[in-house]
Amino acid sequence: MGGVGEPGRGHAQPGAPLPTFRWEQIRQHNLPGDKWLVIERRVYDISRWAQRHPGGSRLIGHHGAEDATDAFRAFHQDLNFVRKFLQPLLIGELAPEEPSHDGPQDAQLVEDFRALRQAAEDMELFEAKPAFFALLLGHILAMEAQSWCLQHDLGHTSVFRKSQWNHVAQQFVMGQLKGFSAHWWNFRHFQHHAKPNIFHKDPDVTVAPVFLLGESSIEYGKKKRRYLPYNHQHLYFFLIGPPLLTLVNFEVENLAYMLVCMQWTDLLWAASFYSRFLLCYSPFYGLPGALLLFVAVRVLESHWFVWITQMNHIPKEIGHEKHRDWASSQLAATCNVEPSLFIDWFSGHLNFQIEHHLFPTMPRHNYRKVAPLVQALCAKHGLSYEVKPFLTALVDIVGSLKKSGDVWLEAYLHQ
Repeated sequence: MGGVGEPGRGHAQPGAPLPTFRWEQIRQHNLPGDKWLVIERRVYDISRWAQRHPGGSRLIGHHGAEDATDAFRAFHQDLNFVRKFLQPLLIGELAPEEPSHDGPQDAQLVEDFRALRQAAEDMELFEAKPAFFALLLGHILAMEAQSWCLQHDLGHTSVFRKSQWNHVAQQFVMGQLKGFSAHWWNFRHFQHHAKPNIFHKDPDVTVAPVFLLGESSIEYGKKKRRYLPYNHQHLYFFLIGPPLLTLVNFEVENLAYMLVCMQWTDLLWAASFYSRFLLCYSPFYGLPGALLLFVAVRVLESHWFVWITQMNHIPKEIGHEKHRDWASSQLAATCNVEPSLFIDWFSGHLNFQIEHHLFPTMPRHNYRKVAPLVQALCAKHGLSYEVKPFLTALVDIVGSLKKSGDVWLEAYLHQ
């Protein structure tokens, strides 16, 4: 075993004893251009490599100076293959006396969650059923519905065993069937999974100054910031939230990403969608009618997207980084909606949001099977496993916005 390492020391040499590091040393390396992280008690310097990370530098950077073991296992299918890319980045390991996690984390919970994941693997719950996804694709092609759900499955590499097949299929579904960039979606969505409901790390909740969520309500109130009437945000949400997310925000953000990041393949796929759409509908409705139909479809699907994706998150804890373990961080930011055949289909199984966040690469047809194991883990450790009726979950979105607006007004008037 090597001695205690010094910050700035080069990568470990093959065959040489590994230097050891303490958490107080690792914490110093969480800056732009200087990032270390820990996986399975080994310390890696990702400072230069982060820009080449397939999921994007921001995603891996969110775990800077942390133990990223469970996130590493959650996002990757073939761990042995990915470890080959980690080896050149290895600079040392945690000192023997150092805990595997920095900060006040429940070591027994971490151990039990990893045992739960192993049990799910032994039950083959990460194996996809080809017939399920074949029927899903058939019903999408027939009805032009729920393409979002299938591309979401493909983005999480939960359909095919080979990651590359998932990525190619996702580009087709996202590009040809929806007109969006698969790379843009993954860049955005994986950050949400890595750090759900964490400001400046989860794009889904970094929505100020348009809406105030969680801890931002108090911050804006104390600083006397009033760009909009936030005490009425639960009302103007109906005007600019569900109607405009995919039509305006996603369209602009998606196009900017493809151009800035030079994702020309994605741009061609998106162009093929618009070409197909106009060629199919212009002969019947004319160009103005086809464009009006496009807007109507985008507004309709935007309503579905906002309500279905946010009913599990907005009513939960939203704030700044707490540096929790994987299971605790996911459970604090998610809740489930009572399952039924209709709700499972209508939500694309996102009513099992807890299971999806704990095991993002698990095929969604297995969420029901792993749910009892997750419930047992939560019961053992006194963690909340919240399940709501569907309508209650929808109403809670509006209630949470109103509560945040009221908190902002109280702080604004009395600080």
